[in-house]
Amino acid sequence: MQIPYTSEHHPETGLYNAKLGIWLFLASEVMLFGALFTSYILLRMGAPTWPHGWEILNIPLATVNTVVLIASSVTMVMSWASLMMNDFKKYKMYMGITVVCGLIFLVIKGFEYAAKFEHGYFPSTNNFFATYFTLTGLHGLHVIGGIIVNAYFWGPGSKMWKTEPQRFVNRIEVAGLYWHFVDLVWIFLFPSLYLL
Repeated sequence: MQIPYTSEHHPETGLYNAKLGIWLFLASEVMLFGALFTSYILLRMGAPTWPHGWEILNIPLATVNTVVLIASSVTMVMSWASLMMNDFKKYKMYMGITVVCGLIFLVIKGFEYAAKFEHGYFPSTNNFFATYFTLTGLHGLHVIGGIIVNAYFWGPGSKMWKTEPQRFVNRIEVAGLYWHFVDLVWIFLFPSLYLL
């Protein structure tokens, strides 16, 4: 039995199955991060004193991470566009760069975390570090999830290109939507935690 609407659009939604699924998933993610951001704002507004992120966090490293993540969103789009232009070789290159950028982001974040632990800053230190580690840690888990999916589509999952090319293009588009969401969350995290 073949699953319908994996490649073509459903007449009622105008979307194929995976795209509808990822939009629903991302809606739940918006609620999750929205609740966490709201908690952060309430904690900050209710605290008599709150440390400024720029005084205790590493702005240059976070800035590099922001650039790396934005660059990875661009290469993600380029990988999808390469498939649309029927250029599988370029797809592999751009998707590979996307995966590498995600890994670079995690390595830099690891250095940042190590420096905080070395200076005695842990989630139990105060509310600021509790929200910092919760928000950036959860975001880091999402980056890891995206890297695993993108690496799969770069490697063994790319075999689908030979048998069902349109379905494979759709999968890359869905993976790209998730990756852009991860990028967008960081765009909110960076100024909220580091610059304010």
